[in-house]
Amino acid sequence: MKKIRTALISVYDKSNLKILLQTLKKNNVKIISSGGTYKEIKRLNFKCTEVSDFTGSNEILNGRVKTLHPKIHAGILNKRNNKFHNKEMKLNNYENIDLVIINFYPFEEILETTKSHKKIIENIDVGGPTMVRSAAKNYEDVTVIISKTQYPDLIDELKKNNGSTSLKFREKMSKLAFTETSHYDSIITNYFNKITKTDFPQKKIIYGNLVEKLRYGENPHQISAIYSNRKEIGIDKIHGKPLSYNNYNDLFAALTISRSFQKNSGTVIVKHANPCGVSIKKNNLESYKSALACDPISAFGGVVSCNFKVNKKVAFEMNKIFLEVISANGFEKEALKILKKKKNLRLIDTTNYKLNKNLKFNSINESILVQSEDDKIFTKKDFKIVSKIKPNKTQFDDLIFAFNVCRYVKSNAIVLAAGEAIVGIGSGQPSRIDSCEIAVKKMKKFSKIKENIVAASDAFFPFVDGIEKLIQSGVTAVVQPEGSINDKEIIKFANDTKTVLIFSNTRHFRH
Repeated sequence: MKKIRTALISVYDKSNLKILLQTLKKNNVKIISSGGTYKEIKRLNFKCTEVSDFTGSNEILNGRVKTLHPKIHAGILNKRNNKFHNKEMKLNNYENIDLVIINFYPFEEILETTKSHKKIIENIDVGGPTMVRSAAKNYEDVTVIISKTQYPDLIDELKKNNGSTSLKFREKMSKLAFTETSHYDSIITNYFNKITKTDFPQKKIIYGNLVEKLRYGENPHQISAIYSNRKEIGIDKIHGKPLSYNNYNDLFAALTISRSFQKNSGTVIVKHANPCGVSIKKNNLESYKSALACDPISAFGGVVSCNFKVNKKVAFEMNKIFLEVISANGFEKEALKILKKKKNLRLIDTTNYKLNKNLKFNSINESILVQSEDDKIFTKKDFKIVSKIKPNKTQFDDLIFAFNVCRYVKSNAIVLAAGEAIVGIGSGQPSRIDSCEIAVKKMKKFSKIKENIVAASDAFFPFVDGIEKLIQSGVTAVVQPEGSINDKEIIKFANDTKTVLIFSNTRHFRH
């Protein structure tokens, strides 16, 4: 046990201080503080010694230097059972600081409110993290508190132990303190990497805030949690059970696709992180119906992402089948009444969800693969017509739509589309011809559309057999990346069969 006799308090967030100060007063704890915290403590009518009076040195450089003083850090860092330390403390007339209560300048919040580099730099806390690290290092003798959320724990600890803290408590607080300083520094590091356009520095720091611990991972024997490097991830669950690992995985897959469409249009249905139905019809009800019609069997138990506000009519249709999750840019009141009848159905408002141009991570054992996201926005300039027959406007639009969806399907990927809706998807096959066969099979099983069908492939056809399979099934136009040594043969086959063929300048695998 270590008795708390002197505390140093320096906090940016000054809320909830009163109840803490009352506890410290009851235990006759001397308080040292500085700047705005000192003024707030005095305003609350508690005794406090200003840091400049304690150290005998005035704050300098507009407050940049105030707690960076040997009397402060010696008071925190000295080992109480070390004879040499005790001798030096007495020689210099320094006293122990037993409790350090700090929270930092809000650097993360500042990044969200300004682009002024000067203002951002001024909100990098120096003294706070330095004192926290000192206290955390010397946890055998010193208690460190880094958040107002820890005040109740400290108060309980002091009450339980008559003004003292246990080694177990101090060790726990030390761990949390080092986590906080590491997180704080990582945000600063990533800010400098961003402004210097350094995507792949020599040392990559990945940080995140815990959103929630999940019941389990992909399977019940796996533990799981979700983190975000934002304060809010923009996903508001308004009804239903908590989201599982697989729910989140499918939801993010669906949102990535739907956010690639024009604002307030488009429906995506995902199963096992693969789309099984997509439509961008302007009428929202028809959009949902068309997406569902692509593969209604696979849609059972799936995740739906609506890039629009769900109304009563759409909700009524959705309620006809079992769905795990429905996300949308809001729900009308009548729609919520209908959908909430299913108590386990998760309803997610994604109005505030944003896809930032961040790097994409994939962890393998103790290694991490990093790449930029495949977020290219397609225009007609990204494609070139290589067949003799030119696509009409409807065909070209459907080809680009199909190719856009295709890049979100697990490779090898083949996507069939007609009339602003996907009508067949073949995904995740080692052979491209197998993906063609699956896409065609799905189309023949569920779709009533027989005309104006287009196809997209996420990579080039190495041989004629794949594109031949598609054309035999009724496909009249195909889009694929260029780059095969057999491109000329594919173009010749398209011309011989009077098929529209366009090449993309870029390939779009998703493994």
